Amino acid sequence: MTKTSKNIAIIGSGLVGSLLAVYLRKKGHSVTVFDRRPDIRTIEFSGRSINLAMSNRGWRSLQKVGLEEQIKEIAIPLDKRAMHVNDKPVYFQKYGKGGEAIWSISRGILNKRMIDLAEDTGAVFRFNEKVWDVNLPEAKIYTGESEKSEWKEYQYDIIFGCDGAFSRVRHKMQRRSRFDYSQDFLDVGYKELTIPANEDGTHKLDKNSFHIWPRGKFMLIAMPNIDGSFTCTLFLPFEGEVSFEKITTPEEAKAFFKEYFPNVKKEIENLSQDFFKNPTSAMVTMKCYPWTYWNKVALVGDSAHAIVPFYGQGMNAGFEDIYVLNELMEIHGDDWDTIFSEYQKTRKPNADAIAELSYRNFVEMSSKTANPKFLLQKKIEKWFATKHPEKWIPVYSRVTFSDRPYAEALAIGDKQEAIMKEVMQMPNIEEKWDSKGVEEMIIGLLDNQI
Repeated sequence: MTKTSKNIAIIGSGLVGSLLAVYLRKKGHSVTVFDRRPDIRTIEFSGRSINLAMSNRGWRSLQKVGLEEQIKEIAIPLDKRAMHVNDKPVYFQKYGKGGEAIWSISRGILNKRMIDLAEDTGAVFRFNEKVWDVNLPEAKIYTGESEKSEWKEYQYDIIFGCDGAFSRVRHKMQRRSRFDYSQDFLDVGYKELTIPANEDGTHKLDKNSFHIWPRGKFMLIAMPNIDGSFTCTLFLPFEGEVSFEKITTPEEAKAFFKEYFPNVKKEIENLSQDFFKNPTSAMVTMKCYPWTYWNKVALVGDSAHAIVPFYGQGMNAGFEDIYVLNELMEIHGDDWDTIFSEYQKTRKPNADAIAELSYRNFVEMSSKTANPKFLLQKKIEKWFATKHPEKWIPVYSRVTFSDRPYAEALAIGDKQEAIMKEVMQMPNIEEKWDSKGVEEMIIGLLDNQI
């Protein structure tokens, strides 16, 4: 099968753009990566990050090009959630079976490492070069200082848009007839905060846990870094009784943390400073279709399917896009029409599924994780899954510790939820949750679904 070397442009030097560059270079293609921003290796990171949670899909994509071990050097495994509910001891909830963990990685540190690794393969990066327009049929891009300045024209064989939720490449595709597009913002924003390391460099909280402070309509999370610090993210409504708009002074910030997060009171000074130093950011779910234009242009990652961050799958889904693209390149060689057509048909249903799951997980993490009934339901599911691993894999494990399609996880998860709804209505379920009767009821309901 012929596999001709192509001259390829990637727009966006983020995680997805950098990994795609590695894949394409290893296939012998010439790759130039454009980014309107400066080289992040030369600047301080922006303070609007949520730590990444690398899981099976991401590791599989890195492993395919021999990068897994190098990235594990900058990551910390988290095998459980730590739930911080006021007036109660910290409650630990294991994620999966023995050894299953998500991995916390600083976005800035990972992005810098990925650019280095892409450059090592021979990819060329052009920073501070803004793409203003794309000629889709001819795979030409136009860059310049501003929209009104003189532009420079570049000709390529193929262009990949990896430039995020507000993609310039997708913006050009949106003007085509029959292009579907939607964006949906949450009424909740987020702000990055930091818990620094102890003086001896150790972590102030359990370092192998994903920490959550659920407070109903808002929450705080914390994920560890290799330097002993924690990157925290405060998710809070933009407007309302308890919201970003109501916290306007350091005193109000301190009072907020003192009231709702009393067990981080030692860090209140630092958290209050970060509150005003770092920007408040919005979260959007973005869907579109098609993702490709002829055999010339394709969208990958957030530019095709931006999702809210509550399943930790944004990066993993983008990396999986690349893995699938690579498999199709292996099968179809130079037939880029078929590669692009199969790519979007395969990935679109799964992107929609993880968008739905991510939104649901926001509701679960912020309000349900402090609910005794919800915690009991999860306990029953885990108990039954341990006894019958061939009959029940929890939806979280299907998403996080599996490579099976997201759409499958969503469909099976909905069936499991319907079963658990009936189980939780059993009289005295709190006393008999691990009884033979409950076990037989679940098996019966599963058999009825087949």
